[in-house]
Parts: sequence; C-alpha cells; structure tokens
Amino acid sequence: MASTTTQSTIVLQDLRQAQRSDGPAAVLAIGTAIPAHCVRQDEFTDWYFRVTKSDHLAKLKEKMTRICDRSGIEKRYFHHTEETIGRHPEFLDRALPSLDARQRVTADAVAELATAAAARAIAEWGRPASDITHLIVATNSCAGEPGADLRVAALLGLRTAVRRTLLYLHGCSSGLAAVRVAKDIAENNRGSRVLVACAHAALLSFGAPDEARPDALVTTALFADGAGSVIVGADPADPVERPIFHLVSTAQATLPGTERAVAISLGENGLEYRTSVEVPALVQGSVERCLVDALAPLGLPDMSDGRGWNWNSLLWAVHPASRALLDSYESALGLQTGKLAASRRVLSEYGNMLSATIIFVLDKIRRRRQDCEMEEDDCQWGVMSVLGPGLTIETMVFLLHVSGCQQGDH
Repeated sequence: MASTTTQSTIVLQDLRQAQRSDGPAAVLAIGTAIPAHCVRQDEFTDWYFRVTKSDHLAKLKEKMTRICDRSGIEKRYFHHTEETIGRHPEFLDRALPSLDARQRVTADAVAELATAAAARAIAEWGRPASDITHLIVATNSCAGEPGADLRVAALLGLRTAVRRTLLYLHGCSSGLAAVRVAKDIAENNRGSRVLVACAHAALLSFGAPDEARPDALVTTALFADGAGSVIVGADPADPVERPIFHLVSTAQATLPGTERAVAISLGENGLEYRTSVEVPALVQGSVERCLVDALAPLGLPDMSDGRGWNWNSLLWAVHPASRALLDSYESALGLQTGKLAASRRVLSEYGNMLSATIIFVLDKIRRRRQDCEMEEDDCQWGVMSVLGPGLTIETMVFLLHVSGCQQGDH
C-alpha cells in the first residue's frame, strides 16, 4: 500500500509539473474600442439636462457644471444617444421599472464593444482566434446567463471548447481582477492563451438628475462607454508572440470598515453606484501601506533607500476613476509630475470606463515606449493599481518588456 501511495504521489507531482508553464504570464497583445457617439465634457451638462428634460432643476445643473469643469475630462463616448433615451421614457421615470429594457440595450452594446476590442487584440497577437483556450469577460453593464461571454465567443469564432469565465459587477477593479485570473490560468495551464475582454456601457445606471441623490451627479459626470482587451499567456512562442508586460505578482487588500464607501446595487431601475466623498482621503491614508505589503516580499532592486520607498523609480498604471483619486495617489506616494500622465491622459480622452479603463492606460504606456516618448533608461518595473467596491485595492506588479524603440510600430 505504501509503495502504491508513493508511486501515485510521484505521478501526481509529474502531472502537476507538466501542467505548469515554465515562465511567468505576460500580456501578449492589447486592443481597445469605443462607440461612435462622442459628447464633449464642456457640452455634457446641457446635453444631459436636455435629454432628461430636467432644465428646470437649475441648482443641480449648476452643480453638474462645476463637477464637469473640475473632472479633468475633455470628452466621453457613449453607445446610447438622445434618440435611445427618447424611445425609453421609463429610463427617466423612477416610478417605472426599467431594468429589462436597459439590459436589452446594454447586452448588445457590451457584446459589440468587447468583440471589437478583442478582435483588435487578436489581430495584433498574430495567431488565429481558434488558438484562444480561455475567455474572461468582465462587465458592470449586464447580468444574465447565457451571457456576454457566449456572444463574444461566437462573434469572434472561438472554439466551442473554449473555457469561459464571467465577472459581473466588480466595479472599476474588474479589469485588473480579470487580468489577475488570466495570469493564474496561464501559469497553471501550459500552452494556454487567455483572452480578456472588458466592456462598459453606462446606460444601465443612466437616469434623470434626482434632488434626493445629488451624489449621483458625480458618476454621471465621470462614467463612459468603452472596451479593452488583452491576450495573456506564458512562454511566448518566437517569433510570432512578443510580450509587452510580464505579470509578476498580484495582491488585494480591503480596507476595514469601508464596506459602504463604494457600493453597487442592481434594482428595478437599473444599476446604482454609491461612492462616499471620503474615498480620496481613505486612499491617501492607506494606499502606501497596501503597496508596501504587495511589493516588499518581491525584493525588487532600488525600491527602497533605507529611508522609505522610492515610488518614483516605478512605472504607474493607476485606474483613473477620477481626478481626485489620481491626486490622492500623487500626494500619498510623493509622485513626480508626469508619473500618472498615462492615467490622466486616458481620463481626459475617454472618462472612466470602469473595467476597460486600466487596459487603455496600459495601451497608452506601451505606445509611449513604441513612439520613443520614454527615454531608454526609463524605469521598467511598474505597478497597476485599481480601486473596487469594499473599499478594495487591487495591485499587480509588472515588468515592461523592452526590445528597443520602434518608431510607429503600432
């Protein structure tokens, strides 16, 4: 019996070793997509109060104007239009249930946007879509089974045996959470190639301004539609596959007593976001401790000078949930001007697209490298950081793969 047990243990260990990749997971391709309808932020207040028939709410309109002026956003893109809202009066009347109608619209938007972003990632990757072994779809804009993952797989022509995972209602953190899951899959399933597709359509939370909920104006002034996609795999196959970011480690921390600081609830009138005004202060007081806990075990060189952590020696891919939150990161970590340039640029050009936004930031960082906007001796180690409901801070350490500047290599 002992001999049989020992032999079985050896076989199990051999099988386990054979299943694992030799090296760490890496992002092998990136794709993004936005809808066609663009609204400039300096015109958004007039547009929003017009389409919601709320121009009589003068004080709320003034408040919305101030929020938009301070947002750091220049323009946003939406799947829904004024015509969409006009066809659905239930979207503006809280006495009428509207969840079913909203989800019919957003289900199409999520599938279309996610597929467009994923198709661009696959084209950049250079291998056929049939080589995708796993699909992860993250969204805050619909909830149901069969879900967006099945539609995306069909639209892309993925194999019927592709292993699918859906992440619903994880807020801004769902993009990084999806990449974290993809990293684990890639490193524990030799030869796997994981397609991550994140998409957001703001219509599920869209509504008329409410004098009882003036805080809802903030998310209305920030959220936008868009999709981001990455392909994650380990042991890249030369010369077709070229790693962009090596995914080194992940961490997650939930701040005690902050369960109501950021919350998402799904009801008859759609999706409701609640964000406390204290969130920037909570982040400023806690983010450094969370980052130290995430990075200290790695023993990375030049991260600490004995007096503290040298956060300016890192690349930063911070989810631009809002201008105030980016300011909190800068203040808490003593970051130099320009360290969050990619995040601020994405916020300015697209707004907060929830799960998709962090992928836009990664795309912005790699394009700066390709366009030689970053110096050859620029730091290569980096941190992705995203906030989610809870209040939860998701962290991923990455290493930017450097193969020299290639002007125009997009």
